[in-house]
Amino acid sequence: MKVRVLGCSGAIARDCRTTSFLIDGRILIDAGTGAGDLTLDEMQVIDHVFLTHSHLDHIAALPLMLDAVSSRRTRPVEIHALPETIAALQAHVFNNVIWPDFSRIPTAAAPFLRYNPLSVGQTLMAAGTTVEVLPAEHTVPAVGYAVQGETGWWVYSGDTGRNPAFWQRVNKMSMAVLVIETAFSNRESVLAERALHLSPHLLAQELAQLNPARPCPIYITHTKPLETELIMEEIQRFDACTPHGFEAPHDIRWLRAGDELIL
Repeated sequence: MKVRVLGCSGAIARDCRTTSFLIDGRILIDAGTGAGDLTLDEMQVIDHVFLTHSHLDHIAALPLMLDAVSSRRTRPVEIHALPETIAALQAHVFNNVIWPDFSRIPTAAAPFLRYNPLSVGQTLMAAGTTVEVLPAEHTVPAVGYAVQGETGWWVYSGDTGRNPAFWQRVNKMSMAVLVIETAFSNRESVLAERALHLSPHLLAQELAQLNPARPCPIYITHTKPLETELIMEEIQRFDACTPHGFEAPHDIRWLRAGDELIL
């Protein structure tokens, strides 16, 4: 399984694109601005879009991407999301005011998109790939995802604050890669807690719940562009000196748009 990082930033700037991961060319996890770098041919073959939540940085490219290639497709794109996320898309995006209602265009019987509500703990197959819905704790209803590859699970936290239920589940998985958000530096830790995001200090507390018997590479995502370097410095600092039950420091890396992970 190949995971292509289209975007993994918490905001936009030059070379910074918001969250979107392409899996084996057919599945999109979130549809942030990074999806805009795909060619029309690449967009056309995406059959499934899994959304973590309704915030703009995770859905911004979805209406434009669908508009770009829908006339080329013979079946709807399947949008998988929590019922609350679907309701937000219907009320605020595909509402015939901000954007046409693609769930009824060109006809209700043969639309450009189809909504598929999901729930935490659900496991489903998409394009021959197993996807599990993971719990997340955010300011709007949200989830993370785990996608099964040949060498283990690609696990993505989504946007989240403290999340013990997440660790209870992923510690039972054979994780090949963990992608976890850290949106703010420690100087913004109060804001991070209020916004239900992580800072390096909170990340340390979360990683303390990771099973030390199952180490895997950890990729940091969703950093704010102005704070990325500081966030990574603070993470490396705590990881070098904090007892966490591992024989060596965690293998923590900064995720970048353009990275490709093979599982």
